[in-house]
Amino acid sequence: MEFTNKIPKLTVVGAGPGDPDLITLKAIKAIESANVILYDALINEELLSYASKKAEIIFVGKRKGCYAYQQEQINELILSRTKSHGHVVRLKGGDPFIFGRGAEEIDYVRQFDIETYMVPGISSSFAVPAYQGIPLTKRGASESFWVITGTTKSHQLSNDIVLAAQSTATIVILMGMGKLNEIVEIFKSQNKHDMVVAVIQNGTTKNEKVGFGTINTIEKVVEKQQLSSPAIIIIGDVVKERVTLSSVLNEINALKTD
Repeated sequence: MEFTNKIPKLTVVGAGPGDPDLITLKAIKAIESANVILYDALINEELLSYASKKAEIIFVGKRKGCYAYQQEQINELILSRTKSHGHVVRLKGGDPFIFGRGAEEIDYVRQFDIETYMVPGISSSFAVPAYQGIPLTKRGASESFWVITGTTKSHQLSNDIVLAAQSTATIVILMGMGKLNEIVEIFKSQNKHDMVVAVIQNGTTKNEKVGFGTINTIEKVVEKQQLSSPAIIIIGDVVKERVTLSSVLNEINALKTD
């Protein structure tokens, strides 16, 4: 396949949290101009419809216990495709610079004098709670929020959760479902048994599932409602401040029928 523009170039693109409408115009333009797209497991595949029919599209996603490619292989694939095809778009869920390894991939190809660009995405850390009407900050309830990975590179629970549990901030934990029991025990040790918790699975998508409880009850809620990864855990008084939202989709459909 011949491409008119074969200047080696990598653009790391944030695909947003799941709803295909939560994509930026700049991200769409990058996808449209790509000669190769390497995409992750958590992106909405509807976004691939913006790609050129000539583009090579490669799934390189990682899920717990299942890897299409190891990270080192992805790095090498990016490098080889930029050299052979030109513009490579690395399409990653949420925002690539929030637990997305986007910076690592850019650092790798920069060693080889490849042009690199970044298009931020709407992060699931704040978009998913927002879709459920949960404000991460609200006067009288929370003055700040922490966004923490539940599982570190060494597959351990982040020590930052211990520090966050001692604060009055809202705590948003990504990739933490496998460590939910440990998280609960940390908050119990801070005498926060009644602190409210929300668990949102597949946020902003049509498969979204939500569970509400407290530190004392959330594990039973998760079991009863069969909640699992990918999910976000929100802990803090703001969960009680949840606002009632009308469905944007329903509103749009209503306008169409008027």
